[in-house]
Amino acid sequence: MERRRRTVSEATTGMTRNTRQRAEVLALLREVDGFHSAQQLHQMLQDRQARVGLTTVYRTLQLLVDAGELDSTKLPGGEQLYRRCSQGRHHHHLVCRECGRTVEVAGPTVERWADQVASQHGFIDVGHTMEIFGVCATCAT
Repeated sequence: MERRRRTVSEATTGMTRNTRQRAEVLALLREVDGFHSAQQLHQMLQDRQARVGLTTVYRTLQLLVDAGELDSTKLPGGEQLYRRCSQGRHHHHLVCRECGRTVEVAGPTVERWADQVASQHGFIDVGHTMEIFGVCATCAT
């Protein structure tokens, strides 16, 4: 069962107000490709002379993840990375451990398996995330 994605305004209602700093983070995310850490995004903002604190970057990223506007993935070392979703539907990622290149993939077999396991254990309204890590063809050569 797939959950409805919340809009950015729905995700932020009652929690925080839209600010110039949040607008700066959103503008940056529209311009960059690929996954980036909060620290990397913060540095990019500083390079632009944007006065946005690291805490604001983290909060904005989490609101956007909750709204379904950003993908997030955790590298094997534990670092959390973020990027704008390019697909409007649920998907998974293949992530290169060397360069961070990411490919979005559909996983209908995984979806069926997750629903089956949840059902067997009496769970409903189930969600999941999955990242597959490896070395891309470019880095392998």
